[in-house]
Amino acid sequence: MTVLRTSLRNFYAHKGRMALSAVAVLLSVAFVSGTLVFTDTMNTTFDKLFASSAADVTVSPKAATADDEMPQTGKPETLPASLVQRVGSATGVKAAEGAVVSMSVTVVDADNKNMGPTSGAPTIAGNWTRNDLRSMEITSGHAPRGPTDVMVDADTADKHDLKLGDELRTIAVTGDFTARISGIASFKVTNPGAAVVYFDTSTAQRHLLGGQDLFTHIAVEAAEGVGHEELKRSVAAVVDGAAYKLQTQKEAADAGREDVGGFLDAMKYAMLGFAGIAFLVGVFLIVNTFSMLVAQRTREIGLMRAIGSSRKQVNRSVLVEAVLLGVVGSVLGVGAGVGLAIGLMELMSSMGMELSTQDLTVKWTTPAVGLVLGIVVTVLAAYVPARRAGKVSPMAALRDAGTPADGRTGAVRAVTGLVLTGAGAAALYAAARADAAGEGSLYLGVGVVLSLLGFVVVGPVLAGGVVRVLGALILRVFGPVGRMAERNALRNPRRTGATGAALMIGLALVACLSVVGSSMVASATEELDRSVGADFIVQSANGQPIVPQAQTALEKAPGIAHVTEYKQVDARLTSPDGRTEDEGIVAADPTYAADLRRETVSGELPDAYGKDAMSVGSEYAQRHGVKVGDTLTVAFKHGERPARLKVAAITSDDTNVDKGAMYTNIATAQQYVPAGKMPKNIILFATARDGGETAAYAELKKALAPYPQYKVQNQTDFKQDLKDQVGQLLNIVYGLLALAIIVAVLGVVNTLALSVVERTREIGLMRAIGLSRRQLRRMIRLESVVIALFGALLGLGLGMGWGTAAQKLLALEGLGVLEIPWPTILTVFVGSAFVGLFAALVPAFRAGRMNVLNAIATD
Repeated sequence: MTVLRTSLRNFYAHKGRMALSAVAVLLSVAFVSGTLVFTDTMNTTFDKLFASSAADVTVSPKAATADDEMPQTGKPETLPASLVQRVGSATGVKAAEGAVVSMSVTVVDADNKNMGPTSGAPTIAGNWTRNDLRSMEITSGHAPRGPTDVMVDADTADKHDLKLGDELRTIAVTGDFTARISGIASFKVTNPGAAVVYFDTSTAQRHLLGGQDLFTHIAVEAAEGVGHEELKRSVAAVVDGAAYKLQTQKEAADAGREDVGGFLDAMKYAMLGFAGIAFLVGVFLIVNTFSMLVAQRTREIGLMRAIGSSRKQVNRSVLVEAVLLGVVGSVLGVGAGVGLAIGLMELMSSMGMELSTQDLTVKWTTPAVGLVLGIVVTVLAAYVPARRAGKVSPMAALRDAGTPADGRTGAVRAVTGLVLTGAGAAALYAAARADAAGEGSLYLGVGVVLSLLGFVVVGPVLAGGVVRVLGALILRVFGPVGRMAERNALRNPRRTGATGAALMIGLALVACLSVVGSSMVASATEELDRSVGADFIVQSANGQPIVPQAQTALEKAPGIAHVTEYKQVDARLTSPDGRTEDEGIVAADPTYAADLRRETVSGELPDAYGKDAMSVGSEYAQRHGVKVGDTLTVAFKHGERPARLKVAAITSDDTNVDKGAMYTNIATAQQYVPAGKMPKNIILFATARDGGETAAYAELKKALAPYPQYKVQNQTDFKQDLKDQVGQLLNIVYGLLALAIIVAVLGVVNTLALSVVERTREIGLMRAIGLSRRQLRRMIRLESVVIALFGALLGLGLGMGWGTAAQKLLALEGLGVLEIPWPTILTVFVGSAFVGLFAALVPAFRAGRMNVLNAIATD
């Protein structure tokens, strides 16, 4: 109990000094807890949606899969309408109803504005059925009664200010058709963001499926007292199990959950990874805090030892303080995490993905994980300072309090740091020289970890030299104040190294990702300049196939020399060695050989577009021993018979565009795939007549104006779009890394604040001999700036090394240009100086307000 009382007294006595460390724990735990609450809430939202929308038993085509949500044919897999009556006759069936669902549609309003979500969620069109009443209720108007009626969901109506009587145009592969809003239906559960439109059954069959006698699935309702499994067995007795898939409500909900589970898990673990980085940075802050507190309490600890306290008691006293810090920070962090999750939900809602706070899910594991993680990390971070406290001898009671713990760094630290750094550099070099991406990725991971540890360990050794150089370049111009700031930063290299290391981690990741992102854009741009011969590229943002009416409008545009079709056809290939693989074959017009200039290692690419001919990639050819003149057996998906195609060319896979692609003529594929099953074009290439590029560009945009789901891009647009996509991804990553950088800034603030307390008497003496408050504040700000710049130099240098090694791995995938984004690197470096200035504001202000006499009298 004596140890606990002592720890509590010390904790409350130094609560101001503990505050910033507690904030670091709070932020890190909040990120973890917020991520868990946010992803659990998303899971709950989707679980409720899937469970409420699934029928007791659903009958669907065997071929229907998750990939069928956006089928390249533009129409989903179907089953015959006659099957509804057969299913309805099964024992235990109360009702069986045919349903139509398609996600290959675009709905626009009278102003030609796309009504689809901007969040990436689909637009879902179908017929209104009794099963929809499980998840929807009509809140205005009535259900569609004929071909001129359409009903929309309330969320879409609110977003786009739609009301009863408004006209909507639906764009499908069968053609465009218009209808007026007859009703608005609201979700009984949260709608994650999809736009939903309903038609009457006949209209949905005709326009979405292209036939009156087709459905996409059958919703089966169980009679009273009949269980779902029993109903499934009963329905299975009357349908062909080889042709149709039967799912109970739970199985259908589980399948839907599995479809989105991969995305949710990836988001969850990515965010937890950034939370881990914040925890790592927080460790440096906690270590620094306890190290400085132990140093400042040297006399106090010596007195405790002199009156009988054992080493273990002193050690436990410091660790109990760490536990208290971890508990306070973790409890507050869990609460803040719930708030963070709500904030993320609001952010997602503003981006189009609706998440309701009514579904807010806080499992018992979330606070448990947050508390355990926060307390364990805090205690581990305080362990070394606690051991150091336990080694304080009773004679330390005779020393001045606040004496720096160690002004020099040991030879063991220097050697260890250099060994780790050298090993990391060797691993990074091995990654850059690797011949296979898998092997290189392993080396890269090892190199990143070892080099980071090496820089952390060797940081205090580097601090002396780097700070002196920075001092000579930056601080000396401020005269004696600058020299004092430099000496303060050099006073305790271990402290300076640890503080700089916290900032180093975040900036190293920023620099690494900047190098990788810039190199990706530069490589892709060079590849496009070298390979793409077409003037214009037409495609949708979400991979939606190009409807025939849009293609016709494009082909009729004035000034176009030719339009190249590009279809992706699934097939099973059997090579001469007898091995069979599922592959995708590009069926394109012969003009594609000019629109995309692919290098060949054997044969001529135009010959691949001849009768019953094709090309293969060099990796496939090497893997199966295929050479020009060999014949492959190709079983196209939905094909009526297998094709035997002669290999006319082998293309080089040393590329990033269409890497591994196999080509054949559209006419060849059409010989084997029925017209109704032939995929639609997923992209079109167009070339203008000589000298008419500008006019043709304008005409193409005009021709496709009625179809806002498609983008017409020239090569400049395409490159900018690629750059914007990479930039958006990097901005998201930078935003997540901002937490780690904030924690690092808190570390600088804490270090300076504790340093000011440690140097109270010294500051009083300097003020007594003539140092003004303004000069004192400037000295502390300059000290902060040089520490921040020290961390920035280490981080940016380390990050550029990581990024360079990573780019060499990307070169194996065709991204062979290394580009260092110097403007970004320099901006971050200069920004670090402002970070240092900001971090020093409060410590400098408090130092300037010290009473000179009280400061001199301080022990």
